[in-house]
Amino acid sequence: MIALARQHFNQQFSEEKYQQFLQSLNKAYDYTIPFRVAETPVFVGGEFKQKLLAAANDIVTELIAPGFQQKMQAALPLHLAVPRETANTLFLALDFAVCSEPSGELVPRLIELQGFPSLFGYQDFLGKQFREQYSISKDFHFHFGLDSEAYWQLLQRAIVGNHAPENVVLLEIDPYKQNTTIDFIITQQHLGIHLLHLGDVKIRGRQLMYLKDGKEIPIHRIYNRVIFDELLQRKDLVTDFHLTEAVDVEWAGHPNWFFKISKYSMPFLKSNAVPQSRFLNEIDQLPTDLENYVLKPLFSFSGTGVVFNVTPQDIDAVPQAERGNFMLQKKVHYEPVVQAVDGLIKTEIRLLYVWEHGQPKPRLVTNLARLSRGEMIGVKYNKNKTWVGGTVCFFEQ
Repeated sequence: MIALARQHFNQQFSEEKYQQFLQSLNKAYDYTIPFRVAETPVFVGGEFKQKLLAAANDIVTELIAPGFQQKMQAALPLHLAVPRETANTLFLALDFAVCSEPSGELVPRLIELQGFPSLFGYQDFLGKQFREQYSISKDFHFHFGLDSEAYWQLLQRAIVGNHAPENVVLLEIDPYKQNTTIDFIITQQHLGIHLLHLGDVKIRGRQLMYLKDGKEIPIHRIYNRVIFDELLQRKDLVTDFHLTEAVDVEWAGHPNWFFKISKYSMPFLKSNAVPQSRFLNEIDQLPTDLENYVLKPLFSFSGTGVVFNVTPQDIDAVPQAERGNFMLQKKVHYEPVVQAVDGLIKTEIRLLYVWEHGQPKPRLVTNLARLSRGEMIGVKYNKNKTWVGGTVCFFEQ
């Protein structure tokens, strides 16, 4: 999105150098990254950066406004409510598509939001790797107001808190079998916490434990990476501990916020950066131009269940009792803006926040980006294509 920065990067690029870059990523933690890493970062100029931050600030202002959290209470299914909810979400992600107006002006448009952690560890690693492998101007940064050391100090406070690292676990379902395992490994090595499969948690009264070298270690704090959408689908999963049980543990990322700040929030947001969004059960008359809308399940992850080219039959297929869990959202026009060696690529930018205890609002700390040549943006789409996948933005200062 900045011609000179893009030209400088593309002149350095070759397929051989890209393969060396991937080898460097995989070697650093002796782990082969399973998802597609894009060939390039995204360079964001000062003008679009200000538009993006202004749109994000408007949305954050709405999220923290008095009464907004109360409106979100209905998003939380009672049978999935987890005790000891925190006053605020610890993590926040805002996903913006880079779009164009009829005038040609580039604008950010919110696609979804999450009160759930993202790839905080991996993005620091990826940004540093791009800078090490390529010549990138020091006028561009991928964190916001933090160097890498200060960034990890902030994550240490947010995730570990005042506890000994061995009493803090990163909790996931089969953490070594997830697409995001690289993020877990990086986080574990930086913070010294334990990666733990949900099925390996032991419960002793109100105390949680995990087994290490034959000894039970108390769990005082959980960095939660369990996604309810996956948990509910895993009928084969046998656990001693259920997330909804009342136990003596702190949550770094309380599970209730997965529901309460989510696509469910979008119909309540009034920002110009938010495309028209309505709950399916509140629509009496369907739009005549359904092809200009997207049908989304509210609580799925990574694009699962999204219908892009909506038909009346797609609407009819959603049971009446389930329609409150779906949203009809106006399509936005992604503008291809990233110059690859063989054309222009679409991009989506995720701004990542941490809301530390006692602070009045979440703090923007880092970002991730995804490149796409198709309708779906996520890293598991765009098979057999180049210059697509997960990456990071370098913002002009």
